[in-house]
Amino acid sequence: MTEHHHEAGTVLPQAVTVVLALLTLAAVHRLAVRRAVRRNPALSWPTWRTVSFVTGLVLIAVALVPPAPAGFPAHMVGHMLLGMYAPLALVLAAPVTLALRALSPAGARRITAVLHSPPGRLAVHPVSALLLSTGSLAALYFTPLYNTAMSHPAGHWLMAAHFLLSGCLFAHAMAGPDPSPRRPGVPARLACLGVAIAAHALIAQALYGGFLTDVQAPIDQVRRGAEIMYYGGDIAELLLAAALVTTWRPERRGGRTPATARPETGISGRTG
Repeated sequence: MTEHHHEAGTVLPQAVTVVLALLTLAAVHRLAVRRAVRRNPALSWPTWRTVSFVTGLVLIAVALVPPAPAGFPAHMVGHMLLGMYAPLALVLAAPVTLALRALSPAGARRITAVLHSPPGRLAVHPVSALLLSTGSLAALYFTPLYNTAMSHPAGHWLMAAHFLLSGCLFAHAMAGPDPSPRRPGVPARLACLGVAIAAHALIAQALYGGFLTDVQAPIDQVRRGAEIMYYGGDIAELLLAAALVTTWRPERRGGRTPATARPETGISGRTG
């Protein structure tokens, strides 16, 4: 996701920084898998989860590493990759479960404490995640916020970070395999996903028609970006819905679900 404000002299250092950061994350993930398996040889780590994590990193690299076409359509491709596709791949890799299995008991307890804290519970609630990911798009495209962010390199990177983090929260809230305290049932999550689908469609249509939007870009570019958002968002949300159904487990009697304590995690404590 690169815009015209990037000067030629900054392209290479930024690309190198992004690539090194992503390679570091891949190395940390590999070490965590080795340690998790060493700590509990009876529980192997699924290879497909590692593939999912690496796929997420590759999508981030495609979105962030220059050179890339300038203009609003390129921004929207980056938005889709960072805010929807990469988060789903990263979340399906179950990074919290991996951390809980790789860390010492004291470290795992600290992570659990954060998940159970009021801010942690609020952040991973589907409604909060919906407001952060989808709700922020209205503020971005219907106010001068987008133009302001894209006119400053720091704003560009902050926007990218917001897309990625809020997207990860939403994907986790909807269909994350990691333990989540008091996660609402499937009907409530499907309702939130339905709101997200409707909001994406309305915002994309408003962008295409120029209705109340504030994006300083040629009309043809805005319309192409709106089409990318409309169709790319539909595909991503269908994938998220499929992940929700695939990772769903029926509730057990007593109100406890395998999503909060399943054999793959190697965790037997309460999460909600």
